[in-house]
Amino acid sequence: MQESELLVRRIKEGTVIDHIDEGRGLQVLAALQIDGRDGSLITIALNVPSAKYKKKDIIKVENKFLADDDTNKLAVIAPRASINIIKNYKLIEKRRVSLPNEIDRIFRCANPDCITNSFEHIESVMDVLDKEGRVLKCRYCGRVLDVNQLKYN
Repeated sequence: MQESELLVRRIKEGTVIDHIDEGRGLQVLAALQIDGRDGSLITIALNVPSAKYKKKDIIKVENKFLADDDTNKLAVIAPRASINIIKNYKLIEKRRVSLPNEIDRIFRCANPDCITNSFEHIESVMDVLDKEGRVLKCRYCGRVLDVNQLKYN
């Protein structure tokens, strides 16, 4: 066995999020609200050697399949990630994440004076200005947002 091999249990049903940017695995878990409270088995590998990117994080979650909103969150946090859907221990779907042109309802604006942070219950809308640099702009107040300062709804 080579040293770089992973000794991680296969999952029967669920999602494997692979190629997460090094050190972002815990941020992905928080954003997707994956905490194990539902009893699902969660496997997290941080700073794993990767032929493509030197190091990466990997998350395996049994019995969870990502919704579109989850995929959009993942695209902002870990734009190189891939999502693998597993059923009966077999890979049935593999997809790369990509940022859409706009992101609705997922993130709150960092501007405390923005109307989306008021008591009027207005859902946030972020326009994606730069997909590579992951630069977002609040449609309501115009604030340009750093992806590392986003707050999740």
